[in-house]
Amino acid sequence: MEFPVRCFTCGAVIGDLYEEYKKLSPQGTAKALDQLGVTRYCCRRMFVSHVEMNEVINKYNR
Repeated sequence: MEFPVRCFTCGAVIGDLYEEYKKLSPQGTAKALDQLGVTRYCCRRMFVSHVEMNEVINKYNR
């Protein structure tokens, strides 16, 4: 599934930050989110709980 454009809880736009988060996440999740300015717990949850499913879904034919 794709990363959501907005936070499900507060509605803040977070979709544009995901690519940068993937680059910064090897140094630590909390540190990466702090550098991106994501301070709300609900928005941080969106990043931490997201699972990349593209490779799994692409294996199956429609």
